[in-house]
Amino acid sequence: MNEQQMPTITDIGEAIEAILFAAGYPVKYDKLAEVLGLSPADVKLFCEHMATEYEKTGRGIMMLCLPETCQLTTKEQYMPYIREALGIKRGGNLSASSLEVLAIVAYNQPVTRAYIDAVRGVDSSYAVGSLLDKNLIEACGRLDAPGRPMLYVTTDKFLRVFGLNSLSELPETEALSIAAAQADANAAAEAETEAETETEAEEPMPEGEYTEVTDPEAEQKD
Repeated sequence: MNEQQMPTITDIGEAIEAILFAAGYPVKYDKLAEVLGLSPADVKLFCEHMATEYEKTGRGIMMLCLPETCQLTTKEQYMPYIREALGIKRGGNLSASSLEVLAIVAYNQPVTRAYIDAVRGVDSSYAVGSLLDKNLIEACGRLDAPGRPMLYVTTDKFLRVFGLNSLSELPETEALSIAAAQADANAAAEAETEAETETEAEEPMPEGEYTEVTDPEAEQKD
C-alpha cells in the first residue's frame, strides 16, 4: 500500500469497528493488521485506544482487547434488555459448584484438581470436566511432582464471557485468598508427613535390635 492509499486514523477506527461488528467473534490482531496494512502491535495499540474511547462515551457496547485478539461485545448490565427484546431464554448458566471452581482457577492458576478439591473440601471432577467442555478452562501442562498431575488455567473465552481484558481486572476476593492459603498449608503439611513416612521406611534397622519371627507350631513340636 503506497503513501496515497494509507488510511486515515478515522478510516482505521471505522474499519476495525465494522470488521468486529460483522464478525461477532474475536478477531486476531494479525488479521486486522494484514487487512489494514499495519503492524499487529500498532493495531493492538489502536484497539486499546478505541476501548478507552468506548468507555468514555458511555455506549452500550465495549471493546475487549485480549492478548492475541479483540472483540466488540455488549455491556453486561444491558443483558436483561437484550434478552427481552430478542426473546433469548436464560439457560446455559453455570452452577454454583462450577462458579466456585472457575473462581479458584482464575485467582490461583495454574492449579491442579487436587488443589481445587482442597480449597472446596469436596471432589470437583464433574465441575472441572464441565468447565473444560465449555472451554472456560484448559490444561496447560503437568506439575513437576509425583504423578505429574494436570495443571489448569482459564481461557480467552473466560475473559470474554466475563467482560475482562486481562486477569488483572479480577476483583479482590479475601475469602477465596484465605481458603487458598489454607489449602496451601494443608498441602504442605501433607507433603511433609509423606516425606517423614518415606524417611522412616527407608532407615535400616540398627544391628542387634531386631526380633526374629518364628513359627509357634514349629517351636511346640521341638
